[in-house]
Amino acid sequence: MKKAEIPVLLHQLEHLYPDATCELIHRNPFELLIAVILSAQCTDKLVNEVTPGLFEKHPTPAEMAELTQEEMEAEIRRIGLFRNKAKNILETCRRLVHEQGGQVPNDYDYLVSLPGVGRKTANVVLSTAFGVPAIAVDTHVDRLAHRLGLTKATNVLQTEEDLMRKLPKDRWTFAHHALILHGRRVCAARTPKCELCPMQDICAHYKKASKAASKKTRSATS
Repeated sequence: MKKAEIPVLLHQLEHLYPDATCELIHRNPFELLIAVILSAQCTDKLVNEVTPGLFEKHPTPAEMAELTQEEMEAEIRRIGLFRNKAKNILETCRRLVHEQGGQVPNDYDYLVSLPGVGRKTANVVLSTAFGVPAIAVDTHVDRLAHRLGLTKATNVLQTEEDLMRKLPKDRWTFAHHALILHGRRVCAARTPKCELCPMQDICAHYKKASKAASKKTRSATS
């Protein structure tokens, strides 16, 4: 994607998703942190069905840390990888209580030191809960970044670095939320709805596919 096309991309995303934000239900940084941990390899929809009851019964790190492994597993059993996530959440809660007074800190290095918290999770919490400019690269953001021609990276860290370099810093948080929504609603992994996408003119994937289709048509009619 050419530098001059970046404003066009952002304009289209703003038109499609003017209120793009994290779709995980939460009321505070702690709830967001737990919800994002649960969302790994799981849909936001399912997480949002599980967390309201969990947070109602155990609203703070101190209260959640009192659960046994078995009790925590029972609370989140519908979530994929629930056993490992239960273990990570309990240890995270204990550390927040003992090391941070029960508060989730605005500290990237500390967040990624917590079990079950990687770069993506930390960036979601920092950007959504604390307003820190960040780009969280999940499977949707990575896929769209490649299709649009924003990166040729071979890993998500490189994708994140390319996006940070090419997109205006004050649009990082919006862009990653909007790209996620576009990936879910239009630019799906297996069957992208290119005919519905207003970004055809700046999308490397669409241009390449259209060129290949035209070449195939010419060959068939010659």
